[in-house]
Amino acid sequence: MSVGAEWLSVVRRYLRGDHTFAQLIRFALVGGASNIVYILLFMAMTEFGPLIANIAGSIVSTIIANELHRQLTFRATARVGWFNAQWEAGGLALIGLLVSTAALAALNLWAPGLSTIAQSAAVIAIMAAIGALRFLALRGFVF
Repeated sequence: MSVGAEWLSVVRRYLRGDHTFAQLIRFALVGGASNIVYILLFMAMTEFGPLIANIAGSIVSTIIANELHRQLTFRATARVGWFNAQWEAGGLALIGLLVSTAALAALNLWAPGLSTIAQSAAVIAIMAAIGALRFLALRGFVF
């Protein structure tokens, strides 16, 4: 076996483990995949208007992400049923949406003259913090 193939095998074994960092990596990969689903659905539904497209994309991508987290990220299919996972993880997603929206509104109120780059950096920081809190809540309470 070559060094590259051996290294890849070690990485795969690690990522399949139940270590917190391995779960975090899977969490991020599932999040990225669900964002792609959201974008595709949003684009497909824009003829119904951006609000409907956003709601549909958010609901469908959240349901898919919750199920992937249950099955892949946290391997909780034996511990948590589909409905409970959707209800609890969906509730966390809604709380995250409300908190991130409030944080962005507060940012706009307190620093209305921020440059586009500063606003983008703030959005990334807020979403990273919400994502980290969601990961901890899913890991500790839901799954």
